[in-house]
Amino acid sequence: MNFLALDTSTEACSVALSHNGKILTLDEVCPQQHSKRILPMVQQLLAEAGVNLNQLNGIVFGRGPGSFTGVRIGVSVAQGLAFGVDVPVYGVSTLAAMAQAAAQLKNAQHVIAAIDARMAEVYLAVYARDEQGLMQAISAEVAAKPSALPAAITALNFDTEVMAVGTGWQTYQSQLQGILSASVAKDILYPSAQYMLPFAAQAWQQGHFVAAEQAEPVYVRDEVTWQKLPGR
Repeated sequence: MNFLALDTSTEACSVALSHNGKILTLDEVCPQQHSKRILPMVQQLLAEAGVNLNQLNGIVFGRGPGSFTGVRIGVSVAQGLAFGVDVPVYGVSTLAAMAQAAAQLKNAQHVIAAIDARMAEVYLAVYARDEQGLMQAISAEVAAKPSALPAAITALNFDTEVMAVGTGWQTYQSQLQGILSASVAKDILYPSAQYMLPFAAQAWQQGHFVAAEQAEPVYVRDEVTWQKLPGR
């Protein structure tokens, strides 16, 4: 299967292409330049592979959490490209993509992924590796202050070493490590589109790709705020 994956949810801008069993990738850290860089990066990767958009089976995008603006850019670009060639889309969690990077690069079995969410909060979720080698969430994705993580997360116990990834551990390392014991992988700070592709392959087999107009971002913080409204 041929998939294009892209992510603009954090300071990084990332594109990956799976074509005829080969994977090509481009990753740049370019804060506030995503809207300018993402399409040229897509074009560069397609040209390098000699592939046209209409040869793709589907388009994969980082659905969040992350920067509100960045997540919206990624969803919009994925939708625009998919509409143009009439292919379906699939959204992958940015936290899951970082956890998958730890699984593939460092053979991690359990991962705590945390993105700096600003406003003294992190986006965080915990993952465990399944029998197929994919990282599956064993906690909800949350937006919380490092010192006030939900008990459902802080009460988790593991029988193997836990790896920590993401900018949240860089910004709030002392606070998070005071609550969650984990070995920090300092070279996995941002989600990379190439680690969204394994989820896409499984989603395609299970029929989880959707029409472009059904692509939806996941902000997490919006949902948390909504739940805190009076009367909720």
